Amino acid sequence: MSNYAEIREKFEKSGQGHVFKYWGGLTDSQKSRLLSQLEEVDLEEIAHLNETLLFANKTESQVDFSRLEPAPYVKYSENKEADPVWQKAKSVGEEAIRAGKLAAFVVAGGQGTRLGYDAPKGTLPISPVKHKPFFQIFAEKIRCAQEKYGVEIPFMVMTSIINHTQICDFFKSNACFGLNPEKVVFFKQGFIPSVDKFGKIILSDKGEIALAPNGHGGCLRAMVRSGAIAKLKELGVEYISYFQVDNPLVNIIDPYFLGFHILGNSEMSSKMIPKAYPLEKVGHFCIYNGKLCVIEYSDLPASYQEMRDENGGLKFVAGSVAIHILNVDFVEAKGADDSDCKLPFHVAFKKVPFLDQGGNVVKPEKPNGYKYEMFVFDALESAKNPLVLEGLRCDEFSAVKNKEGIDSPATCKRDQKRQFAEWLEAAGVSLERDSEKTPVYDIEISPLFASNKADFVEKWNALEKKPEIRDGLYIE
Repeated sequence: MSNYAEIREKFEKSGQGHVFKYWGGLTDSQKSRLLSQLEEVDLEEIAHLNETLLFANKTESQVDFSRLEPAPYVKYSENKEADPVWQKAKSVGEEAIRAGKLAAFVVAGGQGTRLGYDAPKGTLPISPVKHKPFFQIFAEKIRCAQEKYGVEIPFMVMTSIINHTQICDFFKSNACFGLNPEKVVFFKQGFIPSVDKFGKIILSDKGEIALAPNGHGGCLRAMVRSGAIAKLKELGVEYISYFQVDNPLVNIIDPYFLGFHILGNSEMSSKMIPKAYPLEKVGHFCIYNGKLCVIEYSDLPASYQEMRDENGGLKFVAGSVAIHILNVDFVEAKGADDSDCKLPFHVAFKKVPFLDQGGNVVKPEKPNGYKYEMFVFDALESAKNPLVLEGLRCDEFSAVKNKEGIDSPATCKRDQKRQFAEWLEAAGVSLERDSEKTPVYDIEISPLFASNKADFVEKWNALEKKPEIRDGLYIE
């Protein structure tokens, strides 16, 4: 612990010396852990965030909503195969994929705590028949694309300090689900201390500070700092397919999306899904001060979320579902430590475990601390030619956020079954569905057979002997 004196002096000078309050009673291992945490803390950044976000006391939104307009987007084509614009995009996208210019990237730093699952969220069993975890579904979708396009596709997995070892071990014990281990890149998301109303770093235990993820926007910084971007450049990768770990329906390797991104000469493009109902908890793609941005549902007044256009539809209908394509060069520029165009931090008032005056750990029932985080969609405002493409909910999106009810494992499995049923029906198969259009029995189609409807229909029709449609049907 030769660095103890130096670190303590830095924290004392910054007004954060209280983190050493219980130092004398810590074991050697606890002291070592605390010092390793403190070494990672950027005290100048914390002081700047306290000054500009916490002490500025900006209680009201800085957005003049009267100047907000819905963002334009490329509308989904119901007949893509006959649409020359979509076919051109597909051709360009497929050419880039075959040339090895696309990598997949999943943000997977969280645990399944809210779901009652004590492990990394990506390891949660989620498919309806084989109960495959998220990570396996994603890996199989990438393998499907690799076989189709004759190329190895790098897969980047952003973990966190709370689950990095578990995730790496999970992939290793499953032989990377058939992917080349050398092309699966793991790196940790950044963390930042939570602070109290005075800007003081919160102790979550006597030898531990309260660290929180720095938001999904921290992935840009993490990709650069970890060397992941440098590795992608070595491999000749130019584009990154970004998605989050809780959405098994995501179309990871989408040639249409990539093609529109390339043809639009965009640095960052996004998928949008029309909102299912006015107050759905998704961000909204908007134009503000002439720039594309995302306004979170928690920041947009309900009157705007419910606002109608001249045709009676929702005015702000374009929902953000965390599906993007980013240029590697753009990420490198935005994520660099010396960048002049870093993503901004936001402050959120949250429940943070803390120590009371007696040194006892308290789990608060109400918000008591402030967390600083970055949002990846903030990069849209500085991206050249940002583009938004419409996708279909049934093809693209079914997130798992809650243990029960809406956006739960149950609704996600239902949506997967509906997708598989739609593919089978497109191939001429008759299926029995209930009043909510869900198949009455469990079925599952592996991405190793097909990862989209068009490919499924082609492969199904080529089968000499087709399987019986029954409960528990699994097609691989």
